[in-house]
Amino acid sequence: MARVVLAQLRRGDADELVAFHRENQAFHAPWVSPFTEPEGFEPWFAQRVTGSHVTWLAREAATGAMVGVFNLGHIVLGPMCSAYLGYYGSARLAGQGYMTEALRLVVRAGFYELGLHRIEANIQPGNAPSIALARRAGFRKEGFSPRYLKIGGQWRDHERWAILADDDRE
Repeated sequence: MARVVLAQLRRGDADELVAFHRENQAFHAPWVSPFTEPEGFEPWFAQRVTGSHVTWLAREAATGAMVGVFNLGHIVLGPMCSAYLGYYGSARLAGQGYMTEALRLVVRAGFYELGLHRIEANIQPGNAPSIALARRAGFRKEGFSPRYLKIGGQWRDHERWAILADDDRE
């Protein structure tokens, strides 16, 4: 029986997301710094409901508690059929396998519902839990990108991890 369900992001999720971000702010630092005030939701939401992004909230099936946030962004169809993956989770539920289950659902949705061929996650080298999660979900390290993304006001190195539709064996 599935312990995790995915729900597409809705405007009505604003208050819950603000609370989730506040609760997990220290857990996410320095890897990601999502909004922690209600005013931050609308611009964030607007980016995630446009044609090239899909965002899901992963929830514990039994309680509805938020497990994590997953975004497939910069979706390109046609000959490329790829997207970039971003994710972050709950400190309270860390280490219990919820994020692994949720990421596998997101990958499956990307391949079978969106028709993607490739999903790429760019992860800072020091973020061992995120790298371990990508590995558990079947992602392979493909390379290194120096000063790839500006996070917290600094350009940060990232490792490129990817999974292809033909790698998805579940």
